[in-house]
Amino acid sequence: MDTGIDHPDGKRFVSRGGLKMDHALDVFGIDVTGLACVDLGCSTGGFTDCLLQRGAKTVLSIDTGYGVIDYKLRVDDRVTVRERINALHVEPAIAKELADLVVIDLGWTPQSRAIPAALRWLKPSADSMIITLIKPHYEKSAKEHSRSGEGGLIDHDEAEAIATATLDEMASLGVSAHGFEKSPIVGSKSARKGKGNAEWLALLRRT
Repeated sequence: MDTGIDHPDGKRFVSRGGLKMDHALDVFGIDVTGLACVDLGCSTGGFTDCLLQRGAKTVLSIDTGYGVIDYKLRVDDRVTVRERINALHVEPAIAKELADLVVIDLGWTPQSRAIPAALRWLKPSADSMIITLIKPHYEKSAKEHSRSGEGGLIDHDEAEAIATATLDEMASLGVSAHGFEKSPIVGSKSARKGKGNAEWLALLRRT
């Protein structure tokens, strides 16, 4: 299912994030048809766009920015946009219903803060789930960042070790991992120059 509005530059999704979410849904075997979804850190709306194209019923898209989400999503009746809102602190009272699926792509935010926030939005159902983008460069401390390479880039082996360790800590956050997959594309940092940090996608369910 598509929004019925073609993106002017002919891209499949409004941003690169759509490619990441599309890959996750394929690998994890997730059918989002008819699901109520929440997108924490929607930015331009790549995750939101992918969910809609894959049949999601609704998406509540939240971001601290303003005027960032793509126009075709802003005018889609299935999308509720909430801007200038910190996803870590807002309460689900702003939503019409809790989510079957929460997707996360939060910059500068470790999973230890993102997952508890996502759980507040999730239905208390065994079928409800979270798909989060683990960004190893944001799991590092500020001091560690200062020792990173060019533009905050870290090598693949270190990134994978950090992502795996982050996944191992999910149980302490009240979720269990049901899928772990490397993103098909690197993070946007210096991506146009062929550089960028490796990222991983995780499928989580409430413990």
